[in-house]
Amino acid sequence: MTDQTESEIVHRTLDPDGDNPAVQVIEAVMDLEGVDSTELPTIYDCIDGMLTELFSNPPSPEAQMEVEFSYHRYRITVEQNGTAKFVKTG
Repeated sequence: MTDQTESEIVHRTLDPDGDNPAVQVIEAVMDLEGVDSTELPTIYDCIDGMLTELFSNPPSPEAQMEVEFSYHRYRITVEQNGTAKFVKTG
């Protein structure tokens, strides 16, 4: 695996109390890619409600839980506090 340069890594903060965290991820990718949501694949197949579960029923802060998945040329890591990292993979 190659090292990622800082320009290929984008940090965002998702709202753990927001309506739909998957939509927040899609919006971030839309912004990063400069595309409309109709140009992106469905995210449901990638995470199947995992982010909603992470935010709606979070483990104790000591657990430092995170969800990592691939979506539309990005490797995305979302922590239980809403911190998200988008690493461009292609």
